Amino acid sequence: MDFKFTPEQEALRQEFVDFFREEEKNAPDGWVESFEARYATDEGWAYHRSVADKLAARNWISLPWPREYGGWSLGHLEQAIFNEVYSYYRAPGLDIWGLPILSPGILEYGSEELKREWLPKIARAETDWCQGWSEPNAGSDLASLTTRAVEDSDDYVINGQKIWTTGGHRATHIFLLARTDPDAKKHRGITMFLSEMDRPGIEVKPLYFMNRAHVYNETFFDNLRIPKKNIVGQVNQGWYVTMAGVNFERSGSGTIATCQRDLEDVVQYCKETYRDGQPLSSHPLVRYKLADLAIGLEAGRQWSYYVAWLQSQNPLTAVEPSAAKWFDTEVVVRLATTAVEIMGLYGTLKAGSKWAPLYGKFEGWCQMSLGFTVAGGATEIQKNLIAWMGMGLPRG
Repeated sequence: MDFKFTPEQEALRQEFVDFFREEEKNAPDGWVESFEARYATDEGWAYHRSVADKLAARNWISLPWPREYGGWSLGHLEQAIFNEVYSYYRAPGLDIWGLPILSPGILEYGSEELKREWLPKIARAETDWCQGWSEPNAGSDLASLTTRAVEDSDDYVINGQKIWTTGGHRATHIFLLARTDPDAKKHRGITMFLSEMDRPGIEVKPLYFMNRAHVYNETFFDNLRIPKKNIVGQVNQGWYVTMAGVNFERSGSGTIATCQRDLEDVVQYCKETYRDGQPLSSHPLVRYKLADLAIGLEAGRQWSYYVAWLQSQNPLTAVEPSAAKWFDTEVVVRLATTAVEIMGLYGTLKAGSKWAPLYGKFEGWCQMSLGFTVAGGATEIQKNLIAWMGMGLPRG
């Protein structure tokens, strides 16, 4: 792997930097990109949609896709560069479900008709997707899902429940997994479907945070009819479609860039905040903790580009993305808790308090960050995948 960008990649990176540096000035006051900032308020959602339209106009939403589906036919490394710059400047505007998870599954397994119908819409930011995967009794063990799909003429009829549907109240569309063969082994007999959210038979109910923010939802399907043409891949092969998207999601350059920007904010806070006449940045323990985080982020950045390079050779690479997901989400937890420890009791103040450092971001991060080690595949699941698929260790 060559760790230097080509002149063309560097020029593209600078174009991204120039755009997002200016776009950041249009953010709502106190904006810190997060699920809550994007989904919980009308103001945040309006900013997200504004940036989405600008990205679509520049054709930046689908850089690595073939041109016939609305892309630029660029590589995974160029996409990683975009993700890094986009995340560093805390921009919204990308469909966090349709782009990294759904579209790889469509590209790898979808029919030509499906590709030409849905991919251009995603590239033009005409759709906002949510994910219908987790259920009350099927989270990390997703293959245990029980939502049922029964064939009926040209449709499948869906009945069941999903939970933790992030952004479901804002979404225009949903991709969901349902069991089409109840007698098959649990990783088989599952099919992926696409549906508009306004179809009869879908009901969305909010699941509120403790601060009453509305990000998550429960989604209920009551005789929801989905045409067979909206199946991604083959019937009963939805698990493999799912894995194509999940592995691409786990490359991690965006997560590391977000953390890098946050660490820079914490370092600046330590330089400007005094205790007993001395800046926090002069305290040996604080310096050690910040240096340890900086090393971890650089390691994560190098690994994320390595994963992007591997994916450019084989889009279905699985083990290394799992390692990136494990490492990156653990770094997020370390960063959030370390920042609050350094800030002391001020760090526990919520957003909105005039005394809360850095808009109260890290108080919120402490509550959210542990969830990232579970969502999208728990740390324990990633370790198992690495052991089984990467190291050839036995499952028993």
